[in-house]
Amino acid sequence: MPLSSSQSSEPKKRTDLSISEAVLLEAKALGINLSQSAEVGIRQAITSAKREQWLAENESAINSSNAFVEQSGMPLAQYRYF
Repeated sequence: MPLSSSQSSEPKKRTDLSISEAVLLEAKALGINLSQSAEVGIRQAITSAKREQWLAENESAINSSNAFVEQSGMPLAQYRYF
C-alpha cells in the first residue's frame, strides 16, 4: 500500500488549483487540509486511470481467456474440492 502524503518523504511542489468557492469555504470550516485532500484524490484518480489503461491494453487477452473458459471450462477443474 502506498504511503500517504503525511508519511511520505517525497518532496512537495507548489501548484495552483481552481476549486469551487463553496467547496473551499466548507472545507476550511471543517478544518480539512486542502493539500493533503487534493493529493489523496489525485492519487485515487491516478490509480483508477492506470487500472482503466491496463484493462484496455489487456482487453484482448482477457477476452481470449474468458472465451477459452466458456468453451473448455476451468483448467484443472477436476482437481478442485470446493
